[in-house]
Amino acid sequence: MTGKKLTEPLKAELWRRWKSGETVSEIARALGKRSGSIHRVVVGCGGFAPPARRRSVRALTLAEREEISRGLCAQVTVRQIAGRLGRAPSSVSREIARHGGAQRYRASAADTSAWDRARRPKRCKLAQNSRLAQLVAHKLTLNWSPQQICGWLEEEFSDEDSMRVSHETIYRSLFIQARGVLKKELIGHLRVRRRMRRVKNAHPVGKPGGSIPDAVSIRERPAEVLDRAVPGHWEGDLIEGSKNTYIATLVERHSRFVMLVKVPGKDTHSVVKALSQKMRKLPAELRRSLTWDRGSELTGHKDFTIATDAKVYFCDPHCPWQRGSNENTNGLLRQYFPKRTDLSAHSQAHLDAVALQMNQRPRETLGFKTPAFKLNLSVALTD
Repeated sequence: MTGKKLTEPLKAELWRRWKSGETVSEIARALGKRSGSIHRVVVGCGGFAPPARRRSVRALTLAEREEISRGLCAQVTVRQIAGRLGRAPSSVSREIARHGGAQRYRASAADTSAWDRARRPKRCKLAQNSRLAQLVAHKLTLNWSPQQICGWLEEEFSDEDSMRVSHETIYRSLFIQARGVLKKELIGHLRVRRRMRRVKNAHPVGKPGGSIPDAVSIRERPAEVLDRAVPGHWEGDLIEGSKNTYIATLVERHSRFVMLVKVPGKDTHSVVKALSQKMRKLPAELRRSLTWDRGSELTGHKDFTIATDAKVYFCDPHCPWQRGSNENTNGLLRQYFPKRTDLSAHSQAHLDAVALQMNQRPRETLGFKTPAFKLNLSVALTD
């Protein structure tokens, strides 16, 4: 199913879940699609759910088109057909001419063609009023928020409806570049420089944003973790690529040994499952603990501990230096996985090959021994 195009019902379900606050990864897993596919749809619309399409009350219905088709087969005149439908003869005449003429007119094909042709988007208010668009753009360059611009316009042009616009229209024009109204560079003047609109207070399903239930602080780690004397204590994180793609990185504190894990998404179910499968391949003495940042991707840390017997400790907020080995390694890994590239293109076999190369490189901090040598030596000494 992952390779098939998103159908209209699936798109409707995608937007329903997005508006309820689910992450791209959670939606992808629920719909059986790749995270990148869901991310492209969401970003393409700027995070705004497109309005449901409806037929105009003035448009011909499929039933009316069937009546036209039957009338043509019976060689009834256009005027008579129009009279039966209560439509103007010119409307019926244009309908027939537009869809193949009297000999080739088919109701179903004509209805489908008319529905597809009606996709032309309505121009937004900023696209119709260049003076308003220029004024909004100028205020954005002064670092005014869309809400401030909206409120100011209401006060400044209280008697001029054409010079007022909602903050949502401003956000849409910024995030949906296909509108061609406000330049992409203006996003840099927003306080939160995201590229798409998020639901207010959006968070992973059932998990309040920013909170990790029963998280154990890094300050409670035993001394053997801090002094790197014993192998088996790891630091972990995700490195991010384009299209909502990620790779999990694990670094053993004692030896700087690296493991890379392919993850299908950033949601806690995907990350915990992938990490658990990787860690279970290690001997018990090499899976003592894992230190992670405050990312919600490890909200399910209890499941990880049950699966691996490794305790999980969490860094203080905004303190990446508390995972110094991992942060340094992530910087080195950018040589292999540059920013803004699609990380889903890399197989687990390729990730293992990169990790092997990293582990066979001598490190100054290890006295120019390799991480692989250091780890193997440590395991041999503990046996």
